[in-house]
Parts: sequence; C-alpha cells; structure tokens
Amino acid sequence: MRKKFYFIIFGLLAIFLLSACTDDASPTDTNNHEHMHHSSSGEVPEGLKKEENPTYPVGTKAIIQANHMEGMKGAVSIIVGAYRTTVYTVSYTPTTGGEKVKNHKWVIHEEIKDTREKPYHTGEVVILEADHMEGMKNATATIESAEQTTVYMVDFPLTTSGDEVKNHKWVTENELSPLH
Repeated sequence: MRKKFYFIIFGLLAIFLLSACTDDASPTDTNNHEHMHHSSSGEVPEGLKKEENPTYPVGTKAIIQANHMEGMKGAVSIIVGAYRTTVYTVSYTPTTGGEKVKNHKWVIHEEIKDTREKPYHTGEVVILEADHMEGMKNATATIESAEQTTVYMVDFPLTTSGDEVKNHKWVTENELSPLH
C-alpha cells in the first residue's frame, strides 16, 4: 500500500513538473526568441518618424502584455521611444542556418532593405535589415501580416530574473496597458 501511495505521489509530481516546463505560446506562434538581442543601442532606422501624440509618451510607464520572450509579459516598462509606422509579422530562414522562424513579431517598415514608400502586403517577399535576432539581417522574409500603428521602444526588467532590458524593439500599442 505504501509503495502504491509513493508511486501516485511521484506520478503527480512528475506531471506537475512537466506541465510547468511547457511554454504558453499559442500553437500558431512558432517564434523562437532564444537568440534574440534583448537590448539595443537605441538607434532607430533612418526615416522612422516619431509619433506626435502617442498614447504612452516617452518617460511614462506601461505594463507589457506581449510575450515575445520569457520574462516580458507583465513587466513594467518605461517608454523610451514612440514611432508611427507599419509593423510586420514575418517568417524567414536565418542566414546563419537552422529552422525557419515563423510569425516573428515585429519588424517595422523602415527595417526592410531598399524599402519602398507604401506598405508591403501579406505574401510579399522582402530582405530584412532588422538585426533583432541572430541570422535575421539580410534574410529573405515573407510578410505574414501588416498593420499601421504606433510602435514603442521600451526599457524593462525581466520578470524572471530582474535583469534590465534596454531599448527593446518593438512593442505595439495594443501590447501595452496603462499602469494604474
């Protein structure tokens, strides 16, 4: 009887531990941000225009609702830049090799090589200038979605470790919520 009890406890503990190791990304979001450059210099692409009247002005705080990387969701961020542009979700094969990255959020219009004035549409193929992740710069990418919005560059501490992320590119307006 005692062996059976220990076996059941061990089984439940194993199930609990394994479920805690799963990631909460949606099944259609196969983004792997393991090699993401979390912080940046804060430089913005040429031609990127500041948002004149952003919902979250520079210097204000907002809660991040996005989960682009572990430790991001729920973090209190400080807005360090607000820009009006078109954001894209893209799929690409890294120039360094490896598996195709699907539905990467976000690349902005000004981070596309030899960009044109009007926005790209779903299905169009572009060359990336963005360098958010290893193997991203100069990769051939397919536009999966496009949206005109305000994007923000933010500073925030990772909720998992407290490590500071500086000048993170990019979080969209609908991925932020006010700090109450």
